[in-house]
Formats: sequence, C-alpha cells, structure tokens
Amino acid sequence: MPEETERKTLDQRQQMTELERIRHSAAHVLATAILRIWPDAQFAAGPPVENGFYYDVELSHRITPEDFAQIEAEMKKEIKANHTFERQTVTRNEALELGTKGRLGALSERATPSKFKLDIIEGIPEHETISLFQNGDFLDLCAGPHVMRTGNIGAFKLTHVASAYYKGDERNPQLQRIYGTAFKNKTEMEAYFTMLEEAKKRDHRKLGRELELFIFDEDVGPGLPLWLPNGTVLIEELEKLAKETEFAAGYQRVRTPHLARENMYLTSGHLPYYAESMFPPMILRQEGPLHPLLDKQLKELDHEATELAKLVLTKEKLGAIAEQARITGDNPSTVIAAELETIKAVDVAQMIRDIAMRRLASSMLQGALLDEPEHYYLKAMNCPHHHKLFGAVQRSYRDLPLRLAEYGTCYRYEQSGELFGLMRVRSMQMNDAHIYCTEEQFEAEFNAVNEMYLKYFATFGIDKYLMRFSTHDPSKLGQKFVDQPELWKKTEEMVRNVLKKSGINYVEVPNEAAFYGPKIDVQVWSAIGREFTIATNQVDFAVPARFGLTYKTKENTEATPLCIHRAPLGTHERFIGFLIEHYAGNFPLWLAPEQVRVLPIGDEEPLINYSKEIVAELRAQGVRVESDFSSDHIKAKIASAEQKKVHTMLVIGNRDLEANNVSLRVHGKGNLGAKPRNEVIADLLQAIKERRA
Repeated sequence: MPEETERKTLDQRQQMTELERIRHSAAHVLATAILRIWPDAQFAAGPPVENGFYYDVELSHRITPEDFAQIEAEMKKEIKANHTFERQTVTRNEALELGTKGRLGALSERATPSKFKLDIIEGIPEHETISLFQNGDFLDLCAGPHVMRTGNIGAFKLTHVASAYYKGDERNPQLQRIYGTAFKNKTEMEAYFTMLEEAKKRDHRKLGRELELFIFDEDVGPGLPLWLPNGTVLIEELEKLAKETEFAAGYQRVRTPHLARENMYLTSGHLPYYAESMFPPMILRQEGPLHPLLDKQLKELDHEATELAKLVLTKEKLGAIAEQARITGDNPSTVIAAELETIKAVDVAQMIRDIAMRRLASSMLQGALLDEPEHYYLKAMNCPHHHKLFGAVQRSYRDLPLRLAEYGTCYRYEQSGELFGLMRVRSMQMNDAHIYCTEEQFEAEFNAVNEMYLKYFATFGIDKYLMRFSTHDPSKLGQKFVDQPELWKKTEEMVRNVLKKSGINYVEVPNEAAFYGPKIDVQVWSAIGREFTIATNQVDFAVPARFGLTYKTKENTEATPLCIHRAPLGTHERFIGFLIEHYAGNFPLWLAPEQVRVLPIGDEEPLINYSKEIVAELRAQGVRVESDFSSDHIKAKIASAEQKKVHTMLVIGNRDLEANNVSLRVHGKGNLGAKPRNEVIADLLQAIKERRA
C-alpha cells in the first residue's frame, strides 16, 4: 500500500481488512501515548500501511528509538484500559471550531490550534460526512474504521523513525514519521520479525553483490543497473522461457526503438498526464518532410527555373539559325523571326534575379522552420509503439486476436528517493505484449493470460498469490479516468466475469485503474512470506481509438479492437529481484548462472583428463559448467563452490575414474554419493529441459 496516496473514499475505507483496522487503531493509540509524554505534539495523518502503520507528528523533541520503550509503555496502558473507539459525526463548522480550539488530535483543548487537522478538513469534499473517533481522552479527525476497543489490538511494536514532508510536498513542513506494526497476536508478530531477519539474509542487493549478478555505478547513473555475466544468464533464461511460452500461445515477436517523437505520446495521452514519470525530452533540430506549402513553393520555383533554362536554350538555337541565315544571305522563316523577336522581348536576366530572390526567401523560411525545436522522449512504455505496428497493416477480423510481444526496454524517471535496488529502477526490460481482439474474443484471451500466470507460478514455486482488480471511480471520469462511463462498466464486468469463472484468487480495489481501463496487479509471496507486486494486466478500450486502429468486420465495416496489455514476468529487474530473495540465491538448476562445477581430487594427469572429458561433454550439450583444477584441497574447492551457490558439484576421485562414475553433490543437499557418469549427465540434461524447480 503506497504511503503517500490520494485521499480514500468512505467506501474504500469500509473495505479495510481486520488487520488494517487493528493497525489503524494502533496508530491512534500511538498518538495517545505520545501526547501523554509530549502534550504539545501536533499530529497530521496516521494511516495503516503495508506491514504496519505510522503517524506523522510535529514535535520539538526529536524522537529516537531510545524513546520507544517509554512510548510503548504508554501504549500498553491505553490498550489495557480497553477504551471504546467511539464514532461521532459533526458539521464542518463544528469540526473547524474543535480544530481552532486545538482539540483535534489531542487529549483536551489547547491554546494552539490543530493546524494540520484544520488543513485536512479544508480538503474534505463538501458532500462527505465528517466524523471523529475518540478513545479515552484522545479525540481525532478520522473517517475510520477501527476495531471495537483498544483492547482488541493484539501485539504491536514500534520499528523506526523517518522524516516526511506534510502531504509528501517538500514545500510543506517536515514532520517526524513514527512507524510501527501490529498483529492479531504475539505469535503472528514473532513470525513477522523472524521473516524480516531472514529477508535481510536474502536481500537481493546483498546477494546481487556476493553472487556477481548486477551493479550500479555513479558514472552510469542511479537506478540504471549494469548486468554482470551471471546476472545476464538469469535474463537470458527468463527471456527463453517467455519466448517459448508465448510462441506456443500464438504470440508474434516485434522490436521497437528506445525513443519516439513527442507527437506519439500526445496521441496516446501519456503526455501530459504521465510526463512526471518520463525522462525530460531531448530537444533536437527539426527533421523530416517540409511544410506542405513550402514544399509546393519550392517545386514551383524548380519548374520555373527549368522553363527558363529551356527558354534560354531556345533563344540560343534561334539566334544561331538567324546568324547562319545572315552569313549565307538567306532570309529566316517568318515563324523563326517572330519567335526570336518574342524571346528577345523577355528580360531573362530579370527572371533569373526574380527566381533567385524567391528561392532565397524560401530557403530562409525553410531554415526558420527547421530551427523550430523538436522533442524526442525515451520510451517509458511499449504500447504506443505496438499500436503503430498494428496500424501499419490493414487488418481484418481474420487477423484477430493479434498478439504482439516484445522484451522492450523502457525508461522511467523515478524520483531518487524512490529508487530501491532492482525493485525501483529507471531502466527496465519488460516482458510486454499487447493483444488486439474483439469483444467476443476478450474472455478467452484474458483467461489465457491468467493461465499463463499460473503456469509461471508453478515453474517458480510460487504458492501464494493474489490478483488486485482495480476499477475506476465514476466521480473522477474526465479527470483521472477516460470519460466513457458505459465502456468502463462493460469492460469491468467482462474482467470480473473472467476472474469469477476461472476461480482465481482476487480482490476488487476501486479508484486504482489505469486512465484508459481496468487493470489487475499481481501480488505474489516469496518462500519466506514476503509480498511483492510483480506484474500488471490492463484492459484498454480508449487508446486504440486515439490511434485510429481499426479492422474490417465480417460485415465489411470498420471496428476498433480492444487491447489487453499484459506482462506476466513484469520487468527483468523487479522479477529477478524477487527471484533472488525467493530462492535466497539458490537458483534451480535450469536458472543457475553456474549449473555445474567439476572438482577433481588431485592433479594426476588421468584424473584431469577424465574431468576435462566431462566438462567438454556437458558444454557440448549447452550446460553452463566450470572446473576447478587448482591445487587447493578438495574441501576448499567444495567450500568455494558452495559459497558461490553452484547448483551441482561433480567430485572426481580415482575410484570415480576407474568406475566411470562421478560423486554427486548438490548445493543445499550435500553429498549424494557416487553415481554412473552417463546417468548423472542424462538426469542433469532432463532437469534443465523440464525446468525442474
């Protein structure tokens, strides 16, 4: 759940889960405790967020973790008191009066007004009911909901303090943000903190360095990952999986450039609405065809110059004929004489000057036009390019559904404070595709996309997932959402029906759709129970029409296709970040950067030759195999391979050589004993082919 979000509607608030209500209530108990210690504290907002809650406070005392024990002790008193969360509604004037008296976000009236609460009141829509919640002496401006009593808050713990600008705007005062978490009981909370400790060990940034997967470099720029050879293996294996899966599902692959003219993004609607997330434009001297009127003018001048040249040539020829007649004493024909007199009357020099001046003027105009700046943008999304590809060819209903796929590189200008390892970057490679289909085909196509997700979940051992179905808010049509109410209702119902029929686990979330249609955000949980958002599906009923995309129907009329945006593997960056933490760097054999390492015990020539034979055989089959022919003891060789999380180790001793065996060792499983060489190699190849988890 984002920490800086637009204000939720009352309907959205009523959809809070039981755990979110516990955490929301814990934020009020936190404020109660702080006021008992520092009565002058001024509070802003205190919502539940992902994994906990926070409350923003303005306070002269700088709160540190050393203060947590004292604050938690006061919180426990409030929970033990088991006060009821009492809701009361007030008029706007009553709320403003209470805020002016300093009573909101306070234990009693104070000399200093509740300035942040007063500002929040100003932002509440006129038609919306204003409510307060009170627990004990603490009274707060709040739309709820809460648990019944403070005693219903099970286990809680304060976690850390950060700074935050009021409403996320750096022009506003900087507040202290006190974070905590709360659960139904102590067992759940202990499990959560155990998970956090394990998550530290699995941190993809830490393992990325240790396993030499990727780096960031200041000279390259923040949020722009560089992939080392081991990390590139992960990228290529994921692309191979996606391409095989998509080929089997009837997708066609395309390629598009990394930038485009401003006009395309104006057509799509991404500009100006998405401009803040795009890199600033590159301003270039204008290129391309001339303005039509200027082009016509220059062509007319070229024609006049050609005709003038013909005239000059004719004059020279007639003059030569006349001169020859004078020499021979002959009389030129009457026609020639008349034509020659006509040409003589033409002021050729003046015509040349006139054409030259007009061409100079046109050239100056051309230069002025070309000096007009032209804006190019780095590609922030692939869809407009794919729409251009759809529109490049005349389409028929027989061509649909058309599925265009690309691992396209996109660039988004994430704020520096939002960058986080591979999870939030500025350069990303997206497992993107756009499906153009009729309304009748939509259900089958959307369901097929969901089935693809489930197949990937099985491949990567993802047992827990949730689809967040985001819909529009009718009150924001024409502002946040395309103003086509009937199409919103229709497409949302279509998506809802597919989800219900397929039995996929989903929740419906209002007011979070894309501007052009409903969407689904895919949440997954890693092996240790950590939640990630890895991908998005979107239904687009608006933008294809903006690009004039059409196809011929069976009735030979033109219709606009629906477009499904889908990216089951998300971006390489985010998905690999998830996989690193999901597997703790212990990738399955098919995905492991180094799949096999051959470790001879000793350096005798027959042993080394036998080891080299095995390496050559595996490499011939495309296996990523390395060898360690160093003079280190075998225990050191094994330790080195284990540290680098090499999936399979083939230890070769003299007994193995004599029996044509290998001693098999698998990372995380230990020594599996001596086995026939051919049997081990055949099983390795089969495991890679099947992508065994």
